[in-house]
Amino acid sequence: MGCILAIDYGTKRCGIAVTDDLQIIASALDTVETSSVLSFLKNYIQANHVTTIVIGQPKRMHGQDSDVEKLILKFIEKLKKTLPSDISIERYDERFTSKLAFDTLLSSGVSKKRRQDKGVIDRISATLILQGYLDSR
Repeated sequence: MGCILAIDYGTKRCGIAVTDDLQIIASALDTVETSSVLSFLKNYIQANHVTTIVIGQPKRMHGQDSDVEKLILKFIEKLKKTLPSDISIERYDERFTSKLAFDTLLSSGVSKKRRQDKGVIDRISATLILQGYLDSR
């Protein structure tokens, strides 16, 4: 079947999450500097069977696109040129995922130092995006 990969795109870092091959469970994979995310994805896709990439779609409270959406659209165009044509790209509303990720860390008793690691929040956000996408199917 192959896995689904999700990206929480940011201007500095991207959180990456992935499913198992049965596409049931979303798990955090990595946090990658945005400048090297395309090469990371290319390498990951060469080594793993990825069928779909889900990219978070940040919205404001009233449903308007956030400022980073323009950068995400440019990233998607580059990604389409890099990826094999049989991998689909989907979008999923990522409203509140960063807040939910932080709340998850807080409620799970993670130390203050670890909660301040933005890479951890990015990975959890990507996992929340992916799990939300899986639940919506």
